[in-house]
Amino acid sequence: MTEAERAYYDRRAAEYDDWYLGTGLFAQRARPGWAEELAALRAAVASLRFSSCLDVACGTGFLTESLHGLVTGLDQSASMLGIARARIPRGVFVRGDALKLPFRSAQFDCLVTGHFYGHLDETARRIFLIEARRVSKSFLIIDAAARDDVPSEEHQERVLNDGSRHLVYKRYFTPERLITEIGSGRTLHAGQWFVGVLA
Repeated sequence: MTEAERAYYDRRAAEYDDWYLGTGLFAQRARPGWAEELAALRAAVASLRFSSCLDVACGTGFLTESLHGLVTGLDQSASMLGIARARIPRGVFVRGDALKLPFRSAQFDCLVTGHFYGHLDETARRIFLIEARRVSKSFLIIDAAARDDVPSEEHQERVLNDGSRHLVYKRYFTPERLITEIGSGRTLHAGQWFVGVLA
């Protein structure tokens, strides 16, 4: 992730949940079945029973909130972490680099990351997977589902409420493609909008 992308997420924190909730700039976007599938995804995450979880690039804690056990969230954005801390008082939140996780080996039962892996280039993906396997016994990757109306890989221009425009690298997945790419795993969720693979 570039410095410009990091700055974008920090600026986006206050409006980030609009994407999940279909509010703000997303209120008029046609996403049939989105709310129902989001509820199913959150239920799938809540069904996991690990004694300790690390959510990498936890953002505002929207999905983190569904995790059970001892929950730690990590993000590079202080603004995102401020919202996550308020949302999940029982959690521990750390500002840090997802490619240099500040945790000891095998510290967590499960590492979770939602809508982060799909923003990583090939080199960053390799580093992240090494780190994920180092600090956790298993990991769950949640990301955007491949669709016919979007390319599998692109640079997107994203607009914030203040009118600023930001270029973001993004990839979309089928569960099978994601499992092949990470080398193992099973599908936790497969839908029109989201995929989740547990490895």
